Amino acid sequence: MSLSRLMLGLACCAPLVAGCDSDDDAAPGGAAGTGQQGSKTNFFVSSDKSTTGNLGGLSGADARCKALADAAGLTGKTWRAYLSVEHDAESGGAATNARDRIGTGPFYNANEALLANDVAELHARSGDAELFVDEHGQKIPGQWAGSPGVEHDILTGSTAEGTVLANMTCADWTSADATMAAQVGHSDGLGPGMSATPPFNSWQSSHPNESCANTVPRGGAGRIYCFGVN
Repeated sequence: MSLSRLMLGLACCAPLVAGCDSDDDAAPGGAAGTGQQGSKTNFFVSSDKSTTGNLGGLSGADARCKALADAAGLTGKTWRAYLSVEHDAESGGAATNARDRIGTGPFYNANEALLANDVAELHARSGDAELFVDEHGQKIPGQWAGSPGVEHDILTGSTAEGTVLANMTCADWTSADATMAAQVGHSDGLGPGMSATPPFNSWQSSHPNESCANTVPRGGAGRIYCFGVN
């Protein structure tokens, strides 16, 4: 083999060594590099579910986000649930707004696609099945065409501005009481018949769920939004 042909062969193999990119290294559902420390990803919808609204309070919900992020390799950030509470034990019993827990942005999903540049832009936008995906970059079942079911009701306890909605937090995410309810948003920004009219389009505040005892009726599964703060 001539020296020139040998050098050409080495050049063709270069992407396979020294951490070079290749199409085979692309993360499931989207961008290469997702799931590694240093990834831009700082948002996802939880892939796991909760039958009730008892999430173990904010601390329990935050731990859930961290566990999912760790399992997906999304390290290097402090993960917090997008949930509002009326009485936060960690802040001396004061109310806590979901929008104040998530950092300043910009916000990128598990496929490293941009949702919004800052908190104001995030709360001004609608839900979107292509962008509001889980930690693996997979779409959440919803009202979009071809969906295998409807699980787009995401627990928030919040208004459209991301502030606490009184009596809609399942007793600050500690109760499975059938007489209580929680406010949910639509991750896909769609309602019945794929309607995108307000409030169906709101990812953070569309309607109350049926009760804190069962998150499934009306299109839920007890999922939450998770944000990573540097």
